[in-house]
Amino acid sequence: MDIGYIASGFLVGLLVGLTGVGGGSLMTPILLLIFNVKAAVAVGTDLLYASITKSVGIVAHGKLGNIDWRIVGLLAAGSVPAAIITTITLMQMGTASEEVVHSIKFWLGVALLLTSISVLFRQELMRLNKNEHLVPHKFVPAATVLLGLVLGFLVTLTSVGAGALGVTALLILYPKIPVNKIVGSDVAHAVPLTLVAGLGHASMGTVNYSLLGMLLIGSIPGIWIGSHMTTKISEQWVRNVLALILVYVGQKLAFPQLPQALGLIILLSVALLKHWLDSRLASSANGK
Repeated sequence: MDIGYIASGFLVGLLVGLTGVGGGSLMTPILLLIFNVKAAVAVGTDLLYASITKSVGIVAHGKLGNIDWRIVGLLAAGSVPAAIITTITLMQMGTASEEVVHSIKFWLGVALLLTSISVLFRQELMRLNKNEHLVPHKFVPAATVLLGLVLGFLVTLTSVGAGALGVTALLILYPKIPVNKIVGSDVAHAVPLTLVAGLGHASMGTVNYSLLGMLLIGSIPGIWIGSHMTTKISEQWVRNVLALILVYVGQKLAFPQLPQALGLIILLSVALLKHWLDSRLASSANGK
């Protein structure tokens, strides 16, 4: 089992380094579905895992000047209070209760679906936003705080949302800010958010520290290797495959009552829609 955890950490680290898809969207479902780790423990352990791994990213982005601290502050104004309130609610309900376990699985599925959509259709969303801003400029600060609130809830309950979902939302809210600064700001915000949420889970006893250590042992070399493979492997292709996997896993967690065949039909429909939109974008680009 120890080797399995280390191997999982390595695989997730490799994919994160290669594609940038958030580790929580990969690690938490693996712990929950493959290793049968208790739902709250899978979330709590992954939150501290994320806060440690993302701390390295904040140093790198900070040195490069890729962090907009105003955006970070607005996000934190919503996310940190939301994380604290969600943690207190979990404490009162009891993490072992059937209602909490069901809620974690449902919202984890929703978060995975939102993440997969943000990964698959980011280019299309950005193109739509470029032609006509989806959020008027005067509402952007309030919308950023609201985004932080949503992320605080989702991340504390599921450990998913601070990565691909946060970046896509910020790209829509701030279309004129360079992508590298958006990514750096999202990473900078994710560190205090996952730390506050992770410490909240630690206070409830829902962090497995030996499991955390094994995941880190595997993920650190995995991230390093993955980041050096980006020039040799088509990360966009891998990213799309991962996102489609998240579509299937997400709908199975959020809506387990759906028949297997219907889940496969949903997955195929999303894949065909993505292929059709990519073809339209390519035709439009060639036409220009």
